Amino acid sequence: MRRIIALIAVLTMVAVPVFAGKDNKITISGSTTVLPIAQACAEIFMDMNPEVNISVRGGGSSVGIAAIIAGTADIGDASRHINTKELNQARENGVNPYENIVANDGIAVVIHKNNPVHALTLAQLKDIYTGNIQNWKDLGGPNLPIVVISRDVSSGTFEVFNTIVLQNEKVLDGSLMLASNNAVATTTAETPGAIGYIGLGYLNDNLNTVQIEGIMPSKQTIQSMEYPISRTLHMYTNGAPKGLVKEFIDFILSVEGQEIVEEQGFISVD
Repeated sequence: MRRIIALIAVLTMVAVPVFAGKDNKITISGSTTVLPIAQACAEIFMDMNPEVNISVRGGGSSVGIAAIIAGTADIGDASRHINTKELNQARENGVNPYENIVANDGIAVVIHKNNPVHALTLAQLKDIYTGNIQNWKDLGGPNLPIVVISRDVSSGTFEVFNTIVLQNEKVLDGSLMLASNNAVATTTAETPGAIGYIGLGYLNDNLNTVQIEGIMPSKQTIQSMEYPISRTLHMYTNGAPKGLVKEFIDFILSVEGQEIVEEQGFISVD
């Protein structure tokens, strides 16, 4: 009888889930660029670990970083690096933002599918977004006013584009400032004369992708940083990730996780 009881005790211990006794919930907030990666990886991770619950929402990179600073999220997604103001605020709050790079990306410049323009320089792109060029005929295209579409100021994609392309000059007044990559892609596809910029994972057959300085965004040109508007994608944590959060980020960085990154249209960190 004692042997049977001992055997039952061992079997009970073996049957206890890996995450038993831990907080089995992860909250993720932030970048709409990183959102598809977070969602896809969360679904697979939860399938592998049914006792785990991962909540994923967007809002923009600034929202994600603010959530880490405020302690309202375990992971803050960002398509840009944390800035000095945010870093100082975090330190004042006793928070130590830790940058986990989970993917590579390029900001693709896209136009309406019927627009024949196929290449722009960084200088031309800047002139479009600051209002110095306002008609496609000045770029070898049709006699059609340019409809400038941008991300809103809470977006990490906006901040990277603003730094690399606009060199911190103001976007043309009257530009459409949209809240997500998907909104930019959809509006550009539906608007003759439109130009927008989106994360690589949001490209689709309804858009024409423009060469920048003669280079198309691709796995090779982004990993080499040859494409002029290349960047890394991040998941911020308060300090180096630990426990369940670490296991989730380790999964994203695993071979399987990086395959998911590429399935979502982004570039692995390898």
